[in-house]
Amino acid sequence: MIELLPSPDSVVAYRISGTIDASDYDNMIETIEAKLAKHPRIGIFADMTGFTDITGQALAMDFRYSLSKLGQWSRFPRAAMITDKAWMRAMVTMLDPLFPQFEAKIFEPGQESEAIAWAADLRS
Repeated sequence: MIELLPSPDSVVAYRISGTIDASDYDNMIETIEAKLAKHPRIGIFADMTGFTDITGQALAMDFRYSLSKLGQWSRFPRAAMITDKAWMRAMVTMLDPLFPQFEAKIFEPGQESEAIAWAADLRS
């Protein structure tokens, strides 16, 4: 399940829990595209503490959507993630240097306000 959270207008903020399926991913893309229509750059915030799995169809959608935005990754300068999962921390730590167009940062559970504020700081 993906729940849209309150955030500044230039940030897409989600709480992601359980298993993500294609309809969840469709809703997420719709929200991102609506923000991109209003702002040249947006921040992303995801609380992943309740995430357990993603269906193959949703994973394929994620891959296709990411590829469609390949030349536009600079429109997503900051991505903040709340997680308590070591494998997610390792993935972000490993992948972040490979994509200089944006910056990803991990926050601890309980640091939601700080993470959203960081994602919203699009000055750089």
